[in-house]
Amino acid sequence: MRGWWRDLTDLVLPAECGGCGRPRTVLCAECRAVLSGVAARRVRPVPEPPGLPVVHAAARYADEVRATLLAHKERGALALAGPLGVALAGAVRAGLQTAWGGSWAGAEAAWSRALGAPVLLVPVPSGRRAVRARGHDPARRIALAAAGELRRSGVPARVLGVLRQRRAVADQSELNSRQRLDNLADALAVVPGAAGLLSGGPVVLVDDVMTTGASLAEAARAVRAAGPVSNAAGAAAVYGGETWESREEQNVGTRRERTGRRPGRQGMTGAGGAGGAVDVVCAAVVAASPDSFEINRN
Repeated sequence: MRGWWRDLTDLVLPAECGGCGRPRTVLCAECRAVLSGVAARRVRPVPEPPGLPVVHAAARYADEVRATLLAHKERGALALAGPLGVALAGAVRAGLQTAWGGSWAGAEAAWSRALGAPVLLVPVPSGRRAVRARGHDPARRIALAAAGELRRSGVPARVLGVLRQRRAVADQSELNSRQRLDNLADALAVVPGAAGLLSGGPVVLVDDVMTTGASLAEAARAVRAAGPVSNAAGAAAVYGGETWESREEQNVGTRRERTGRRPGRQGMTGAGGAGGAVDVVCAAVVAASPDSFEINRN
C-alpha cells in the first residue's frame, strides 16, 4: 500500500525534477532553460544516412536533457511530456522556417499558399514490445504535446500516428551507424488505409532523440513510399471534427500545463504536394547527439 500511495503522490506532486533531481517539481527552471531556452539548430549525424530529411533539434542529448528524456521514456514520468513537447515544437518551427524561406515571415507566406493546412507531425513509432514494457509510446506522447503547443502559438498542427513496424528489429543501443541502417531497412510502413491522411498538409517527422539518423531516414522512406495519394479521403478523415487523438492531446502533461480547451474543428482543405503527393518537409527532435551539433555544413 505504501508503494502504491507513493506512486500516486508522485503523479500529483512529482518527487523530483526529471533533469537534476531537485525535489517537488516536474522540471526545474534551470533544466527547462537547458532543454528549450535556446533556438533549435540544424543537426547532421556523421555519416549522414541516405534519405535523411533536414533535421532540427532543440538541445544536445547530454546531462540534464538526457536525464529528462530517459525519465519520461523509461521511468514513466509522463508529466515531462509537456516541457518536452514545448522543446519539440521549437524544433518544428525552426525546421519550417528553414524549409519555407529561412524566416518566420517566409514560412507564413508559404502557409498562405498552402491554404492554411495544418502541419502533420508523424512520430517515429516504438516497437510493440517496447510500448508494452514502458506502458506508452514516448515519441507519440511528446508529439501530442508539441501539437498542442504549436496550436496555442497560432500554428495549426495535427499528430498522425500512421507508421508501424512491419517486422521485428534488434535493440539499437549496441549497434553502430551501419548496423542500425541495416537493422531498420524496410522495417517501417504506413498502416493500410492511412496513406490518404498524409496529403492533408506538410509532413514533419518527429522523434525524441536522434543519434545516427537511421530511424528518421527509414521513417522518411516509408512515408514517401506511401505517396502520391488522393487528397479527398485524407482531408475528410483528418478534419471531420474532434478525434480520439485531439482528445488525447488535452491529457498530456500536468494539470497546470493543460489548456483545458477542446481543439477547434479544422475545416481547411488539405495541401500536400502536387497532385496530392506526400510532402516530407523536414524532421524535428527534442535532442540529438552532441557531435551532430558540431558539424556546421549549412
